[in-house]
Amino acid sequence: MTETDVVIAGAGPNGLMLACELALAGVRPVVLDRLPAPTDEPKANGLVGQVIRQLDMRGLYQACGGEAGPPRPVPGWMFSAMPMSFVEVADNPMHALMLQQPRLVELLVARAGDLGVDVRWGHGVAGVSPTSGGATVAVESSDGPYDLDATYLVAADGGRSLIRKSLGIDFPGSTSDTVSRVAHVKLPDDLRAEDGTYVIPGYGPLPFGHTRLGNGGLIAAQFQPGRLLLGTIEFGRTDGVGDVPMTIGELRESARRVIGVDVPIEAPTGPGPHALRRIDGQNSRQASTYREGNVLLLGDAAHVHSAMGGPGLNLGLQDAVNLGWKLAAEVKGSAPDGLLDTYDSERRPVGERVMMQSLSQTALMAPGPEIDALRQLFGELMELPAVREHMAHLLAGSDVRYPVGDSHPLSGYLAPELSLDDGTRLAELLHRARPVLLDLSGGGFAASAGAWADRVDLVTGGSADTSVAALLVRPDGYVAWATDSPDGLGLPEALARWFGPA
Repeated sequence: MTETDVVIAGAGPNGLMLACELALAGVRPVVLDRLPAPTDEPKANGLVGQVIRQLDMRGLYQACGGEAGPPRPVPGWMFSAMPMSFVEVADNPMHALMLQQPRLVELLVARAGDLGVDVRWGHGVAGVSPTSGGATVAVESSDGPYDLDATYLVAADGGRSLIRKSLGIDFPGSTSDTVSRVAHVKLPDDLRAEDGTYVIPGYGPLPFGHTRLGNGGLIAAQFQPGRLLLGTIEFGRTDGVGDVPMTIGELRESARRVIGVDVPIEAPTGPGPHALRRIDGQNSRQASTYREGNVLLLGDAAHVHSAMGGPGLNLGLQDAVNLGWKLAAEVKGSAPDGLLDTYDSERRPVGERVMMQSLSQTALMAPGPEIDALRQLFGELMELPAVREHMAHLLAGSDVRYPVGDSHPLSGYLAPELSLDDGTRLAELLHRARPVLLDLSGGGFAASAGAWADRVDLVTGGSADTSVAALLVRPDGYVAWATDSPDGLGLPEALARWFGPA
């Protein structure tokens, strides 16, 4: 029996991100994955929402393909194939970054290695037994079975989580009456227009993204030149079809039903792997709790939903950044009472919001005159500035305010993008994943925070980007306390609430 502080089951993006967060805080977990190596199977194709700013707070934004400087918000997005403009939204929170999941995993594997994380490929969880001090994890590997005695176990093992099922944690929700198919395909070169798009005879150009049609939805995207990702959404379950492997011919027939003409797709050429999958009935489910004793759920193990709009990695990676510093504090014995419970109380409402908006998008893709009318009404509402602002925050995941115990307008939200007078950005101060007390009043808060200097970085300076006198920013980038005056009322209480007694 080997003892370890934290075991993470699953070396996908969420599990690896959590491992890196723990390592930054001085806790090096063991990460288990039954796959022999990172998979290059194409899944998610990009990141959207607040997580992009959090990657910037860890110094990962440029490595993930971002431009120099802070992340810039996108001018608009799609909601159930309806375009939305966010140009006039003040402090637009919506960000997007095209990054395929295998590349993200590659970056996080390298980062985990640099941080000394023990990632064990080909080591799968075969069973889990909760104990009074944590959990015993039964592991299967090519070298034979063994047990790990973990103080904390994190299930990042996907929507069919063995760990969640073993603990009997409920996973309530619904299954939509849809069939989604998607594949990388090849189209004849003579259908390619000068701008690189494909023009289908009898239909016209294949627009980027989702398109709603009379018989379902069409998805088309070229993330690399000449490599077309084509998909369909049809309403009406086909129970039993899921037992038969998906084929290009099946997708071609589905595309004909959706758009009414033949789409002459063929199997792709060139290096793979190529997407080829079917989802017969989309699950939208969330665990009844994200924590059961010393076992915690992360990512798809805690919630599954439609991929429409791209919220998946935004939700799961933010779970990891929220959990990492809290779990590390518990392991190191510096956490105040109840800190780890705030992982569930803060992140479950965000998961509920994602499920709500993803189900809404699915419903608005359905055929029928009633949905036609509803989409027309929704389009009219989207012309209202207040509605556009509401939707931008909903899709970015910034519309849920954490109950941090402070009433300042910034408290409970992701810290604003700001720079100090010397050019240092607040995001750069968070690269080490330590809390920061940013004193913009000239140094008047040092006495109040001095007893926490071993746990909180005190930074003094000025900034033309904000009028606040001071900000206490948690390691995940969320504001725990803020003030517009130099009196410092409430600061010691906020420091004790989140980072332990003085």
